[in-house]
Amino acid sequence: MTTDGFTTCLWFDGQAEEAANFYVSVFRDSSLGGIVRNTGAAPGTEGSVLTVEFTANGQKFVALNGGPEFTFNEAVSFQLDCADQAEIDHYWEKLVEGGGEHGPCGWLKDRFGVSWQVNAVRLTEMISDPDRRKADRAMRSMMTMTKLDIAELEKAYAAE
Repeated sequence: MTTDGFTTCLWFDGQAEEAANFYVSVFRDSSLGGIVRNTGAAPGTEGSVLTVEFTANGQKFVALNGGPEFTFNEAVSFQLDCADQAEIDHYWEKLVEGGGEHGPCGWLKDRFGVSWQVNAVRLTEMISDPDRRKADRAMRSMMTMTKLDIAELEKAYAAE
């Protein structure tokens, strides 16, 4: 391969540039890259944005204006492993700005329909505990939440 790692291509219906700008605004270590415009050889309007390269949180992406044939669903999501409640709160609200929707168990959809799991690193540690009673209490608590609440998860884990 000519590059390190993979580049994720996200298919949009005319929103590629808007989406790339949004993701770059949400995550640190982010930047816009090259924009390819339709020369008239591809379907769509000549001069319109065909692709936008961008980096979000150090990950490489291409946003493609591919048309209405395909849409996002929960079968593919991006998991954000947050260090603390402040990070969870930030991404939980920022990612739904402009028309997204909150879901259960730390999941949400942004305004473009992309699914995100706003996870707590601490939750992963709790549910991986070899003490199944503690792990199960944390899992049952998480299953009742929309946005993850680390303090409540800790209480359930400790059986308080």
